[in-house]
Amino acid sequence: MGQKGIVKAVCISEKKGEVKHPIDVANLIEDFGIEGDAHAGKWHRQVSLLGTESVGKAQAKIPFELKAGDFAENILMTGICLYELPIGTKMKIGSALCEVTQIGKECHQGCAIRKLTGDCVMPREGIFVKVLQGGQAKAGDGVEILE
Repeated sequence: MGQKGIVKAVCISEKKGEVKHPIDVANLIEDFGIEGDAHAGKWHRQVSLLGTESVGKAQAKIPFELKAGDFAENILMTGICLYELPIGTKMKIGSALCEVTQIGKECHQGCAIRKLTGDCVMPREGIFVKVLQGGQAKAGDGVEILE
């Protein structure tokens, strides 16, 4: 068995560059991403993941409380050091099967969280996956690294 984690929140936004807002259940669509999310599409960054551990590092530096989706992550989770996973790693997120396609990203200087906090952990510690097999994910679901 591989590493295991837990989904803390699933989030979407209607436009790129905005913070995302939590939803009850995310529909992960094969080779597309999360239904209703601005970043979904036929490309390699269909779904973004960020660890609560990364959010905690940022939280320690600012005087207001961060919420799920503030770093424009689709899935906030805990229990796995995401940015140490190799590209090509397959994982189950809820009932969906996904594959890691990118670690980190170039920072958009004008993103909403950077304006609020002066920094963003997503470019350093967030990861991106493509959906290999569709399914659903919600807070409390398991995340499992497949070997």
